Amino acid sequence: MKIESHDQDLRTMLSSGYFKIPRFQRPYSWDRENIQDFWDDVVRDTPADYFIGSMVVYKDGSQRYGVVDGQQRLTTITILLCVLRNALDQNGHKDLAGGIHGLIERKNIDNQSEFVLSTESSYPYFQDRIQRWGAAKLKTKPLKEESNLQAAFEQLTQLVTDVLKSIRQDPSLSAKKRAESATQKLISFRDALLNLKVIFIKLEDEDDAYVIFETLNTRGKDLSLKDLVKNHLVKHLKSKSAAPDSAKLKWEHLLETIEGSAAELETDTFIHHFWLSKYDYLPAKTLFKTLRKKVTANEASGFLDSLVEDASLYRSAQERGYAKWSKDERAIEAALTALTIFRVQQQAPCVLSLLREYKTTRKLKKKHVEQALGAIEKFHFSFTAITSQRSSGGISAMYAALARRLHEVPTTQEAFAVVQELLEKLRDRVPLSAEFEALFPQLVYTDNVTKQKRLVKYVLQKLDSRVVVPSIVDYEQMTIEHIAPQSLIGSGGHSDATVGQIGNLILVSPDLNKKLKDKPFREKKKILTAAGFKLPTELAHAKTWEPVDIAARTALLAKVAYDEVWKI
Repeated sequence: MKIESHDQDLRTMLSSGYFKIPRFQRPYSWDRENIQDFWDDVVRDTPADYFIGSMVVYKDGSQRYGVVDGQQRLTTITILLCVLRNALDQNGHKDLAGGIHGLIERKNIDNQSEFVLSTESSYPYFQDRIQRWGAAKLKTKPLKEESNLQAAFEQLTQLVTDVLKSIRQDPSLSAKKRAESATQKLISFRDALLNLKVIFIKLEDEDDAYVIFETLNTRGKDLSLKDLVKNHLVKHLKSKSAAPDSAKLKWEHLLETIEGSAAELETDTFIHHFWLSKYDYLPAKTLFKTLRKKVTANEASGFLDSLVEDASLYRSAQERGYAKWSKDERAIEAALTALTIFRVQQQAPCVLSLLREYKTTRKLKKKHVEQALGAIEKFHFSFTAITSQRSSGGISAMYAALARRLHEVPTTQEAFAVVQELLEKLRDRVPLSAEFEALFPQLVYTDNVTKQKRLVKYVLQKLDSRVVVPSIVDYEQMTIEHIAPQSLIGSGGHSDATVGQIGNLILVSPDLNKKLKDKPFREKKKILTAAGFKLPTELAHAKTWEPVDIAARTALLAKVAYDEVWKI
């Protein structure tokens, strides 16, 4: 690998060639704080010979360079040059504005106008709305990855405007002197920017750039897994001629699917779970080292296609309402929703594999997936939601191993055998009944203790489903009613910990909930009976309802929950 290095100022660098932000780079990401720091450090204080670090590029033709490191700084510098150009133009200094514009856009060897800095990911917004001198020609709106460009442009414009405004409002200066001072201030900003010093490092070709990109940024924020994987894939899937860059478009679709989720999914986590569902069990930190060796040029296209396809399955497993589940698939949807309530991720690779073999390969039938997801739901209710146990890694490894087996077996019969093995392994790991029943009373919901509200409502719904046909009840509309009213908290031995227990709770309609309010137990029984509500036996026979009664019913429901409702 041949590397050339020398120091120069920005004026020389921008005058010496054309620069391209290659497609493996991240989108522009500087926020308001980054912009303010840049302004304070290198513009407002107009330091002499200020060093802004290195700029690593690779040769992409005669006087043409792809940017490997320094993208954020170079883009910000270009934006500020555009802001200063606009300000000078608006103040009647067209020649000065034109001088700056020559560092933004100039004629190439073919006598065609070309922007000094070009970028594929933000085309055409960056070129048309920021770099162009004059009114925009296209009706373009900033996309998600371009919103930071728009924000940076607006922030820098406001910073320059505020400085000029303070000069124009200075009562100690004459109108002529104010105009001259404003112009000189803009010139000083320009000169401070263009006098910035940079170490200009040139690589011979793009292949060297991909290697450098993976090893740079040892200081500050490390490259994320998604950045490294994107770089690796586009290296092998270079766009040919003027054809659409299909690899880039597929990657953008993947990011939109994962990062556009209301479930706040992360692409790095998805890639890790995707890998575990098909390949070796590896921690996220060491995954890329293996991926880079395994996913060669021949596998890159298929690997990217699989990532894109599985992204939708992954999101559908973790965001209710994203997938269009049929009426026959309600049990699948319900199990997936329950797992989101438990806030558990260990099962994600296995769930992804189950959905893939059901939706994509058709290796598994609906009944198989219902059985598997139902078992995973029941296991994590006991293991995670109630007893709050933490795995040392064995359960995660178990899920990943079974996910890979599902992916690898060729027939439905063999896939079903893997599902049965999953059920057996989960049964072996279910917490003991004594532990479950001891911790079940800690599941509490009151107006003062709301953290577990979703989980409590889920439990009440599952318990209610034992005696009511779920399809005829709209549980979404049901509300939680405290049999012993919350107004008793703080008196007669009542506390949040007793009044909020499952044994004191039932699900009722909103209208019935309003009628019950804080009425005494006997009145509530009459109202519920008159409304046709089927009272549980222990409530129907009770004449009073005290903390001891609540504890007894909670213990009874804990046993029912363990032995019947959530038994695998």
